[in-house]
Amino acid sequence: MATPRDTTSKLSPPPAAEGGRQIAKHRRVFEHLLKSIQSGQLKPGDRLPSEAELGRMFEASRITVAKAVLDLQRMGLVTRRPGAGTHVQKVQQAAGRTFGLLIPELGLTEIFEPICHGMMRSPFARPDALLWGNSSSSVRETAKEAEQLVHSFIVQKVAGVFFAPLELTREKEAVNRRIARALERAQIPVVLLDRCYMPYPERSAHDLVGVDNRRAGFVATSHLLAQKVRRLVFLGEPDTANTVDARITGFYEALRSSGISAERDAVWRGSPQDEGFVKRMLDVARPEGIVCANDLTAARLMQLLLGLGVRIPEEIRIVGMDDVKYASLLPVPLTTIHQDCAGIGAVAMATMLERLEHPELPVRDVLVPTRLVVRRSCGAHLNPESVDA
Repeated sequence: MATPRDTTSKLSPPPAAEGGRQIAKHRRVFEHLLKSIQSGQLKPGDRLPSEAELGRMFEASRITVAKAVLDLQRMGLVTRRPGAGTHVQKVQQAAGRTFGLLIPELGLTEIFEPICHGMMRSPFARPDALLWGNSSSSVRETAKEAEQLVHSFIVQKVAGVFFAPLELTREKEAVNRRIARALERAQIPVVLLDRCYMPYPERSAHDLVGVDNRRAGFVATSHLLAQKVRRLVFLGEPDTANTVDARITGFYEALRSSGISAERDAVWRGSPQDEGFVKRMLDVARPEGIVCANDLTAARLMQLLLGLGVRIPEEIRIVGMDDVKYASLLPVPLTTIHQDCAGIGAVAMATMLERLEHPELPVRDVLVPTRLVVRRSCGAHLNPESVDA
């Protein structure tokens, strides 16, 4: 067995300041190791210095060093073996092509896991391989990890990247644009999942696979209107993706098509877990029905309303969107718009392969059909004579 090369002498630490600003120790360790791997200074199979050695080298605690090494491990750039240390990972060569999954909110947003499984089970995917990245429970950490993962995909020369742009943070547009520019510079094809990262009416130069969110908002709202509900509001959290804006457009169009003038306070942006915000919405708008931007918002709102003693659907009717796996298990089963997530994954894979084969094709929006799933939260059972619009 070959003895791993000593790499300690290769890793003289970088300056502790940059442009007059102090560099955080975790960032110094991480970025220097990453640059050493990307440049080939540390080669596949090389053993990294121990955490104690790195700590002395960078004058950092072992906890700080361990965090930097863990970030590299999450990116698939190093592997840790008990008793053998940490080594630079050898790039796995699949029988076919290797694609990267850049989904910052994987594990935070319910729709993306079934989309990924749809890709893996797609007949178009074989014998291709998919590289997954880990996600954090913090939106801020998720943004950092996403940018790190992009560099990993570029180093590993993936054939393409499936990218679900970041949301729920004010920095989302800047982060998403940096990610897209990095992949464009590396000439790596991108298929966007669920949404574009540019605000409407701008449009990126990448294919997009998702659903018709404007239609989803229209159908959800029309369903409540068909139950003779007239005072409606739309609820979404701040800093969401532009898919929510499209759903709001559908909400307004449904009101207009039913001859209902949209009130100035018909759309509310805030946390459904904020009791003060929700009480203010109820006092000002006095809604009979609430169309929620997604099922997570609906679930959180339902929990708070029930805690306040509001009866659902007798006093307020609720509709969500996405039809995540827990929608039917809520205290009041949720009426929602079903997305065929597995279908989105399969179509995304087919779109990527077609883009690789025909790069001259115009950029496309590929929309997978949705359908309304009626459960008790909308109160349809209270109006059995009503018919959907």
